[in-house]
Amino acid sequence: MKYLKTPGRLATLLAATALGAPQVHAEISDNVIKIGVMNDQSGPYADNCGAGSVASVKLAIEDHGGSVNGTPVEVLIADDQNKPDIGVAQALKWVESEGVDAIVGCSASSIALAVQDVMKENEKPYLIAGTASSDTTNAKCSPFGTNWAYDTYTLAKGSVMAQLEQGLDTWYFITVDYTFGKQWQDDATRFIEENGGTVMGSVLHPLGATDFSSQLLQAQASGAKVIGIANAGSDLANVIKQAREFGIAESGQKLAPLGMQVNNVHGIGLEAMQGLIASAPAYWDENDETRAYTERYTAMLGSDRKPNESQTVTYSAVNHYLKAVEAAGSDAGPAVMAAMREMPVNDVFTHDATIREDGVVLRDMLQVQVKTPEDSQYPWDYYKILGTLPAEDVWRPMSESECSLVSK
Repeated sequence: MKYLKTPGRLATLLAATALGAPQVHAEISDNVIKIGVMNDQSGPYADNCGAGSVASVKLAIEDHGGSVNGTPVEVLIADDQNKPDIGVAQALKWVESEGVDAIVGCSASSIALAVQDVMKENEKPYLIAGTASSDTTNAKCSPFGTNWAYDTYTLAKGSVMAQLEQGLDTWYFITVDYTFGKQWQDDATRFIEENGGTVMGSVLHPLGATDFSSQLLQAQASGAKVIGIANAGSDLANVIKQAREFGIAESGQKLAPLGMQVNNVHGIGLEAMQGLIASAPAYWDENDETRAYTERYTAMLGSDRKPNESQTVTYSAVNHYLKAVEAAGSDAGPAVMAAMREMPVNDVFTHDATIREDGVVLRDMLQVQVKTPEDSQYPWDYYKILGTLPAEDVWRPMSESECSLVSK
């Protein structure tokens, strides 16, 4: 079944039960709504999502009073350990044995794509809030998958175009050696070459690397104006810290991390990160409303850490999911997905976004620049907002989509 964005789709879907169509039961299974939170809780990506994403999920549930239409909401947490076999086994256990109704994922791309297949087979929503692979909503899209944050296309485009506008048109990539990194580099290469730039080479590194001396020496030797960094988490922190030790910036080369988040800036420090430009789906310090949310977040987390980009949109995903369960009067996957597409997404971090046929949450992005140490006035005051990037300009256009759900 294709879930297209058409007027009255939810009403039509629910009414279809009387006409012999696939059944959508207006009830809550097991008298509880169970949400599984799956991400890296202990490894190189734990700081990107981890416990912070769990706190965001709990805040969304709290904002619904802990229940939907009188039915309690329960949270289950799993550490996928960045291993596809562990992630898939956990997802299967959750949906087949433990009655989990939806999974909020912030896993490595290889895990996310496999878990999305599990959720498609079981007709349950998979809310992706931090996985960057564009395949989840492109070549391997699913009627039950939605992407709430960003992907390799949006992040690469935002970073590349910002550098090209400054005349920085020759690039060399340091890329993590798995699907996510390679796809990121491919997307960035396309934008560079389409706009008259040149990629002079690239080098791979394993996930969880600690020594980037070989990769940095090769990047230096290339003479490229920009060193594009296609990785995330602790890998990103390590390569930028070591680039500073190698005097990369002093020698005239520019670093361009494709997937920077505010927690990376916190961990690496403004001295090393200042001036870097990126795109972000949300920022904790954008306005009074986001700052008020952040106060609740830090209390929930029991820490003075602020929510990063992935953790903020995790709130949006779960909040909208629970609204959809309420509207559908059911936690049955097809009914909930229909309701999610029917309603615009509105909350503290997301404004009037729609969910496209391919599962992209069509949100605007912020273009941000990391402040200098002198410009930062208080803890976690790291971004200067340069402007807003309209959704239609930063997300992959439907005309280029390989998603089978997209009307051609």
